[in-house]
Amino acid sequence: MKKPEMPARDAATDLARRLKAAGHEALFAGGCVRDRLMGNTPKDFDIATSATPVEVVKLFPGSNEVGAHFGVVIAKHGGHHVEIATFRTDGSYRDGRRPESVTFSTPQEDAQRRDFTINGLFEDPESGEVIDYVGGLADLEQRTLRAIGNAEARFNEDGLRLLRAVRFAARLDFTVEPITRAALQNCAPLLDRISPERIRDEFSKILTCPRRRQGLELLVDTGLIGHFLPEVLPMIGCDQPPEWHPEGDVYTHTCIMLDMLEPDAPLDLCLAVLLHDIAKPPCRTIDSDTGRIRFNGHDAMGAEMAEFILRRLKYPNDIIAAVVPMVARHMQFMNVQKMRIAKLKRFMAEPTFDREMELHRVDCGSSNGFTDNYEFLQAKATQFAAEPLIPPPLITGRDLIKLGLKPGPRFKEILETIETEQLEGRILDRETALHHLHQLI
Repeated sequence: MKKPEMPARDAATDLARRLKAAGHEALFAGGCVRDRLMGNTPKDFDIATSATPVEVVKLFPGSNEVGAHFGVVIAKHGGHHVEIATFRTDGSYRDGRRPESVTFSTPQEDAQRRDFTINGLFEDPESGEVIDYVGGLADLEQRTLRAIGNAEARFNEDGLRLLRAVRFAARLDFTVEPITRAALQNCAPLLDRISPERIRDEFSKILTCPRRRQGLELLVDTGLIGHFLPEVLPMIGCDQPPEWHPEGDVYTHTCIMLDMLEPDAPLDLCLAVLLHDIAKPPCRTIDSDTGRIRFNGHDAMGAEMAEFILRRLKYPNDIIAAVVPMVARHMQFMNVQKMRIAKLKRFMAEPTFDREMELHRVDCGSSNGFTDNYEFLQAKATQFAAEPLIPPPLITGRDLIKLGLKPGPRFKEILETIETEQLEGRILDRETALHHLHQLI
């Protein structure tokens, strides 16, 4: 029988206690200390210790030594994986990601190598005493994000810290202090050296945090977004017809939409909201007769641009397969009340429809405030709920083959015609379907 999982803190405290019993210093470090002080439950606990990786592995046989070269060992205990890192100072970061060498050191020196003051705190696992060598307690109190030591040096060590700064500021609702903020702007080109995968992962965390709008605005204001998603920048100042978009330009409209999403909105929906109007700037025209601003075809071009952007950032195929249709279809909502029942049911049967409904809700809510199409679709969803939107087919390809037809465009057209009759409620059984089939061929 599987042993019950220990609480994460208890598991980490037990490991720290065993390290101390063996004569080593052992402290909780980083995010778990920060989160507890902010009243949040840490997801995991990291331990910083005076024990070397060799000594850690000796104490906890079976630990993962993958990061031992950098002083990090992963110990398994109580159903949890706990990172145990030796106090260290780092050598130079020539690759802008990892130090070329590490030197085992003291807690004071270890704190100085970390990224931000709020992440440089230590805590005694048993007494709860907080040890602060970098001023992190004061910055937590003042809700300030500050780089430890020289901000530009910290970012030059690992350029991904630029995006981590934005993520922490947005997630925690902290203000980036002026020197650190200036360093974000000055060091923005460092992102050009970071792999798309690492940028993607940090950007996804920013976009899925409840304060995603603040995250996007900070990325734009510091110039960071121009180094991995420059297509956003032309949305700034791209004005729209005021009768439909009294809120302002495309960028403002998009920011409001992101703000209106539920705090736990899924990644594909957040990306679709961000990218749904990405093609408005290149599609913008002004009608010579009326002077009206138009964005003809921005949905189709937007889908193409969205796929290009997502592939450039190495998003997985399932995310791309969800986002691109949402962008492509977002303008179809204006026509739903005019759709035939068959077309409407097919529209509503798409796997992304629920998220598209949310995109449509915030699209209208951030601009003209119209809710009639949204309410119409909600009513139709209730009306259609008693049976599948797309019921099992009454006629299949096998029936057509038995009648001597060969697969091809006409083959597909016949099946779709009969399905349409079925969805419209004019054909309800196989006998009627077969009769209609004979009439078609």
